[in-house]
Amino acid sequence: MDSLFPEDAPPAAHAPAPLAERMRPRTFDEFVGQEELLAPGKPLRESIERDLLQSIILWGPPGTGKTTLARIVADTTKARFVSFSAVLSGIKEIRDVMADAERLRKTTGRRTIVFVDEIHRFNKAQQDAFLPRVEAGDIVLIGATTENPSFEVNAALLSRSKVFVLRGLTVDEVAAILTRALHDTERGLGGRPVEVAADALRAIALYANGDARVALNLLELTVAAAPLVDGSRLVDTASVEQTIQRRALLYDKSGEEHYNLISALHKSMRNSDPDAAVYWLARMVEAGEDPLYIARRLVRFASEDIGNADPQALTIAVAAKDAVHFIGMPEGNTALAQAAIYLATAPKSNAVYEAYTSAAQDAHHDVAQPVPLHLRNAPTTLMKELEYGKGYRYAHDEADAVAEMTCLPPALEGRRYYEPKERGFEKEIKRRLDGWEEIKKRRKV
Repeated sequence: MDSLFPEDAPPAAHAPAPLAERMRPRTFDEFVGQEELLAPGKPLRESIERDLLQSIILWGPPGTGKTTLARIVADTTKARFVSFSAVLSGIKEIRDVMADAERLRKTTGRRTIVFVDEIHRFNKAQQDAFLPRVEAGDIVLIGATTENPSFEVNAALLSRSKVFVLRGLTVDEVAAILTRALHDTERGLGGRPVEVAADALRAIALYANGDARVALNLLELTVAAAPLVDGSRLVDTASVEQTIQRRALLYDKSGEEHYNLISALHKSMRNSDPDAAVYWLARMVEAGEDPLYIARRLVRFASEDIGNADPQALTIAVAAKDAVHFIGMPEGNTALAQAAIYLATAPKSNAVYEAYTSAAQDAHHDVAQPVPLHLRNAPTTLMKELEYGKGYRYAHDEADAVAEMTCLPPALEGRRYYEPKERGFEKEIKRRLDGWEEIKKRRKV
């Protein structure tokens, strides 16, 4: 019986690397984007080309060139270059490399450049292992991260590194990368019978959301799935849409983008911009944010930024929260949108917020003032003998339902916490407060 795997069968050819890996830039001339950091004469490029690089942190979204920059450094430097993945490496590997770097520096004077991909995934102990060797000059650290280094990199390590911020690529820059991949006969798709419509290429660039890796992966996948017409694979927008199916929005519910988007929503509503408010809301909802988290922020906004300028705002926000809880998602998205638009278009006042903040400050910093006797209840004989409740005046028995009686402790008499604005319903509240103040002044005369 013949073997299914004859010994003289030729070895299987190695599968080619993904297009995104094959098209990774090898020089600055091939690098697209980040001109503000890497244009000729810029400090970062100069330090790399002259092999004078100091420890740096590269912070930016995925697919913007952080790892590529490290590889260009590796090809340029005369120093020993070591690459780590924070996902795969442990403290033992780090300590071994640090010990080797120290020996190399002492025996030959040669530096070691250590590249750490996803450095934010290293814990404090792992990051601390780099610190002595960075301080001694044995290593130059290049850390790459998609997370804010202020929160994810040890302060001591951060203070000894220069942070460079890489931005997401523009649609035109991504389109240029895709065009190069289509025409590159050595590493790209230039040697294959492929035709990609201009609008399809643009659709891929738009979908990538500034990530070159996503764009190249999608191009490769779309071309592989495209139909053959007269011996050539034709890619149109329909082909791209079939491959995409649903766009995965860049969003990390526990990372910085989470806080950036909720901040954008809050500030758009505060600035009375309903269009921006509903856009940022949709960005969060469509990316899978917890709708009850959004609802809680809307409720907070209603009291913090609108308050009594429109007392209905808090009711609308709480109703949106109840609606989301009751009907769930995705049906609850319009309840959130209704609330966000209402809050954005409501009159604004932070008087309630300022009143509470000021009162809380007094409550924390001043001596705890006793409740005045006339405001205390006297349910027992002893309390009455101690003059609890003496001098209290029942407002409903007074003309205009207001008594000439202070309700603050003597040490705080005359203090004003709540100062209504001249906007929305607070104009009416201010009119009432001014009227009651005038009544009290007349009675003192």
